[in-house]
Amino acid sequence: MNAVAIIMAGGTGARLYPRSRQAHPKQFLHFFGDGTLIQNTFARLQPLVPPPRIHAVTTEDLAPLLIEQLPALSSPNIIVEPFRRNTAPALALATAVLERLYGPEVVIVAVPSDHLIWNVREFQQALEAAIQAATTANAIVTIGLVPTRAEIAFGYIQVTDEPLTTASGATIYHVRSFAEKPDLATAERFINAGDFLWNSGIFIFRASVFWNELGTHLPDYAELFGELRSAPAEHFPSLVEHVYGRVRNVSFDTGILEKTSNVLCVLGTFEWSDLSSWDELWRLQKKDPRQNVLEGSIYALDTRRCYVSSFGKVIALLDIEDLIVVDTEDVLLICRRGSSQRVAELVNMFRRKGNTSLL
Repeated sequence: MNAVAIIMAGGTGARLYPRSRQAHPKQFLHFFGDGTLIQNTFARLQPLVPPPRIHAVTTEDLAPLLIEQLPALSSPNIIVEPFRRNTAPALALATAVLERLYGPEVVIVAVPSDHLIWNVREFQQALEAAIQAATTANAIVTIGLVPTRAEIAFGYIQVTDEPLTTASGATIYHVRSFAEKPDLATAERFINAGDFLWNSGIFIFRASVFWNELGTHLPDYAELFGELRSAPAEHFPSLVEHVYGRVRNVSFDTGILEKTSNVLCVLGTFEWSDLSSWDELWRLQKKDPRQNVLEGSIYALDTRRCYVSSFGKVIALLDIEDLIVVDTEDVLLICRRGSSQRVAELVNMFRRKGNTSLL
């Protein structure tokens, strides 16, 4: 199977602050399973993609941590961004590198480094079907999941009514549209409509298809990264910084997926979460009889539906409901449950005020 994988590992995980920090973001933390999120991501890509064909794209400051956590990942397989510019530049850079190594028709499996996936065998079956589809179709392929609730923290994919027939038995749809995280009323409308799936954030495409879509929807990107594609090998590293200094901060979803009509979606049956907030972590964890998740030295009296985590000082709670409390060595976070999607706003406030030591 002519496929390679790229693990997207440059994010900061700001909504899981203060445990997820700029120097040690959430993909390098342990929440469930035997390893950290990125270690589990690397493991479940196998056996479809063997380790020599697994690559990762991250920033220069996170590369040493990535090497430490993934010793089986060869150092030459780490693609380094000079600084963060969102997922569209990260994928363009990775595709430019992988095209040089494997040719323009290589199938690239792009996966986030910080998601939770259960039922790994079912994930691998969906991924295998997506790779097969991307091999023959001139389209970007993604994987969607049937929603189990009206969730405002996830993106959505609207698909056509009738699936395509495939030899593998997989259910594959043409994609009508992508929708970013909706408000609750819109999420409920999506669920009731019946033609919306959760967006897993996993994308599979041939390099040649990626460049065609980039040229159509982000022509300024195509021009800049075209310089990288044609550059002599010895000039490539210096040119990367030059290109990154000129590109706009654009996500792959906004820059391409929401504009193109050239996307297929494989229906996945595995359990999945992008672990995007403390509320989501509360939802996934086992709870006590009063629906609390209590981690560390926590003493709770008449406390209900709270997430409280402390691995340092003792925390005592009395007569409270629906709070998130996360204590670290230097920052104590307190917010109402249901509002933790906004934690990234606090991180941005620290950055604006120059409080870099808190990041």
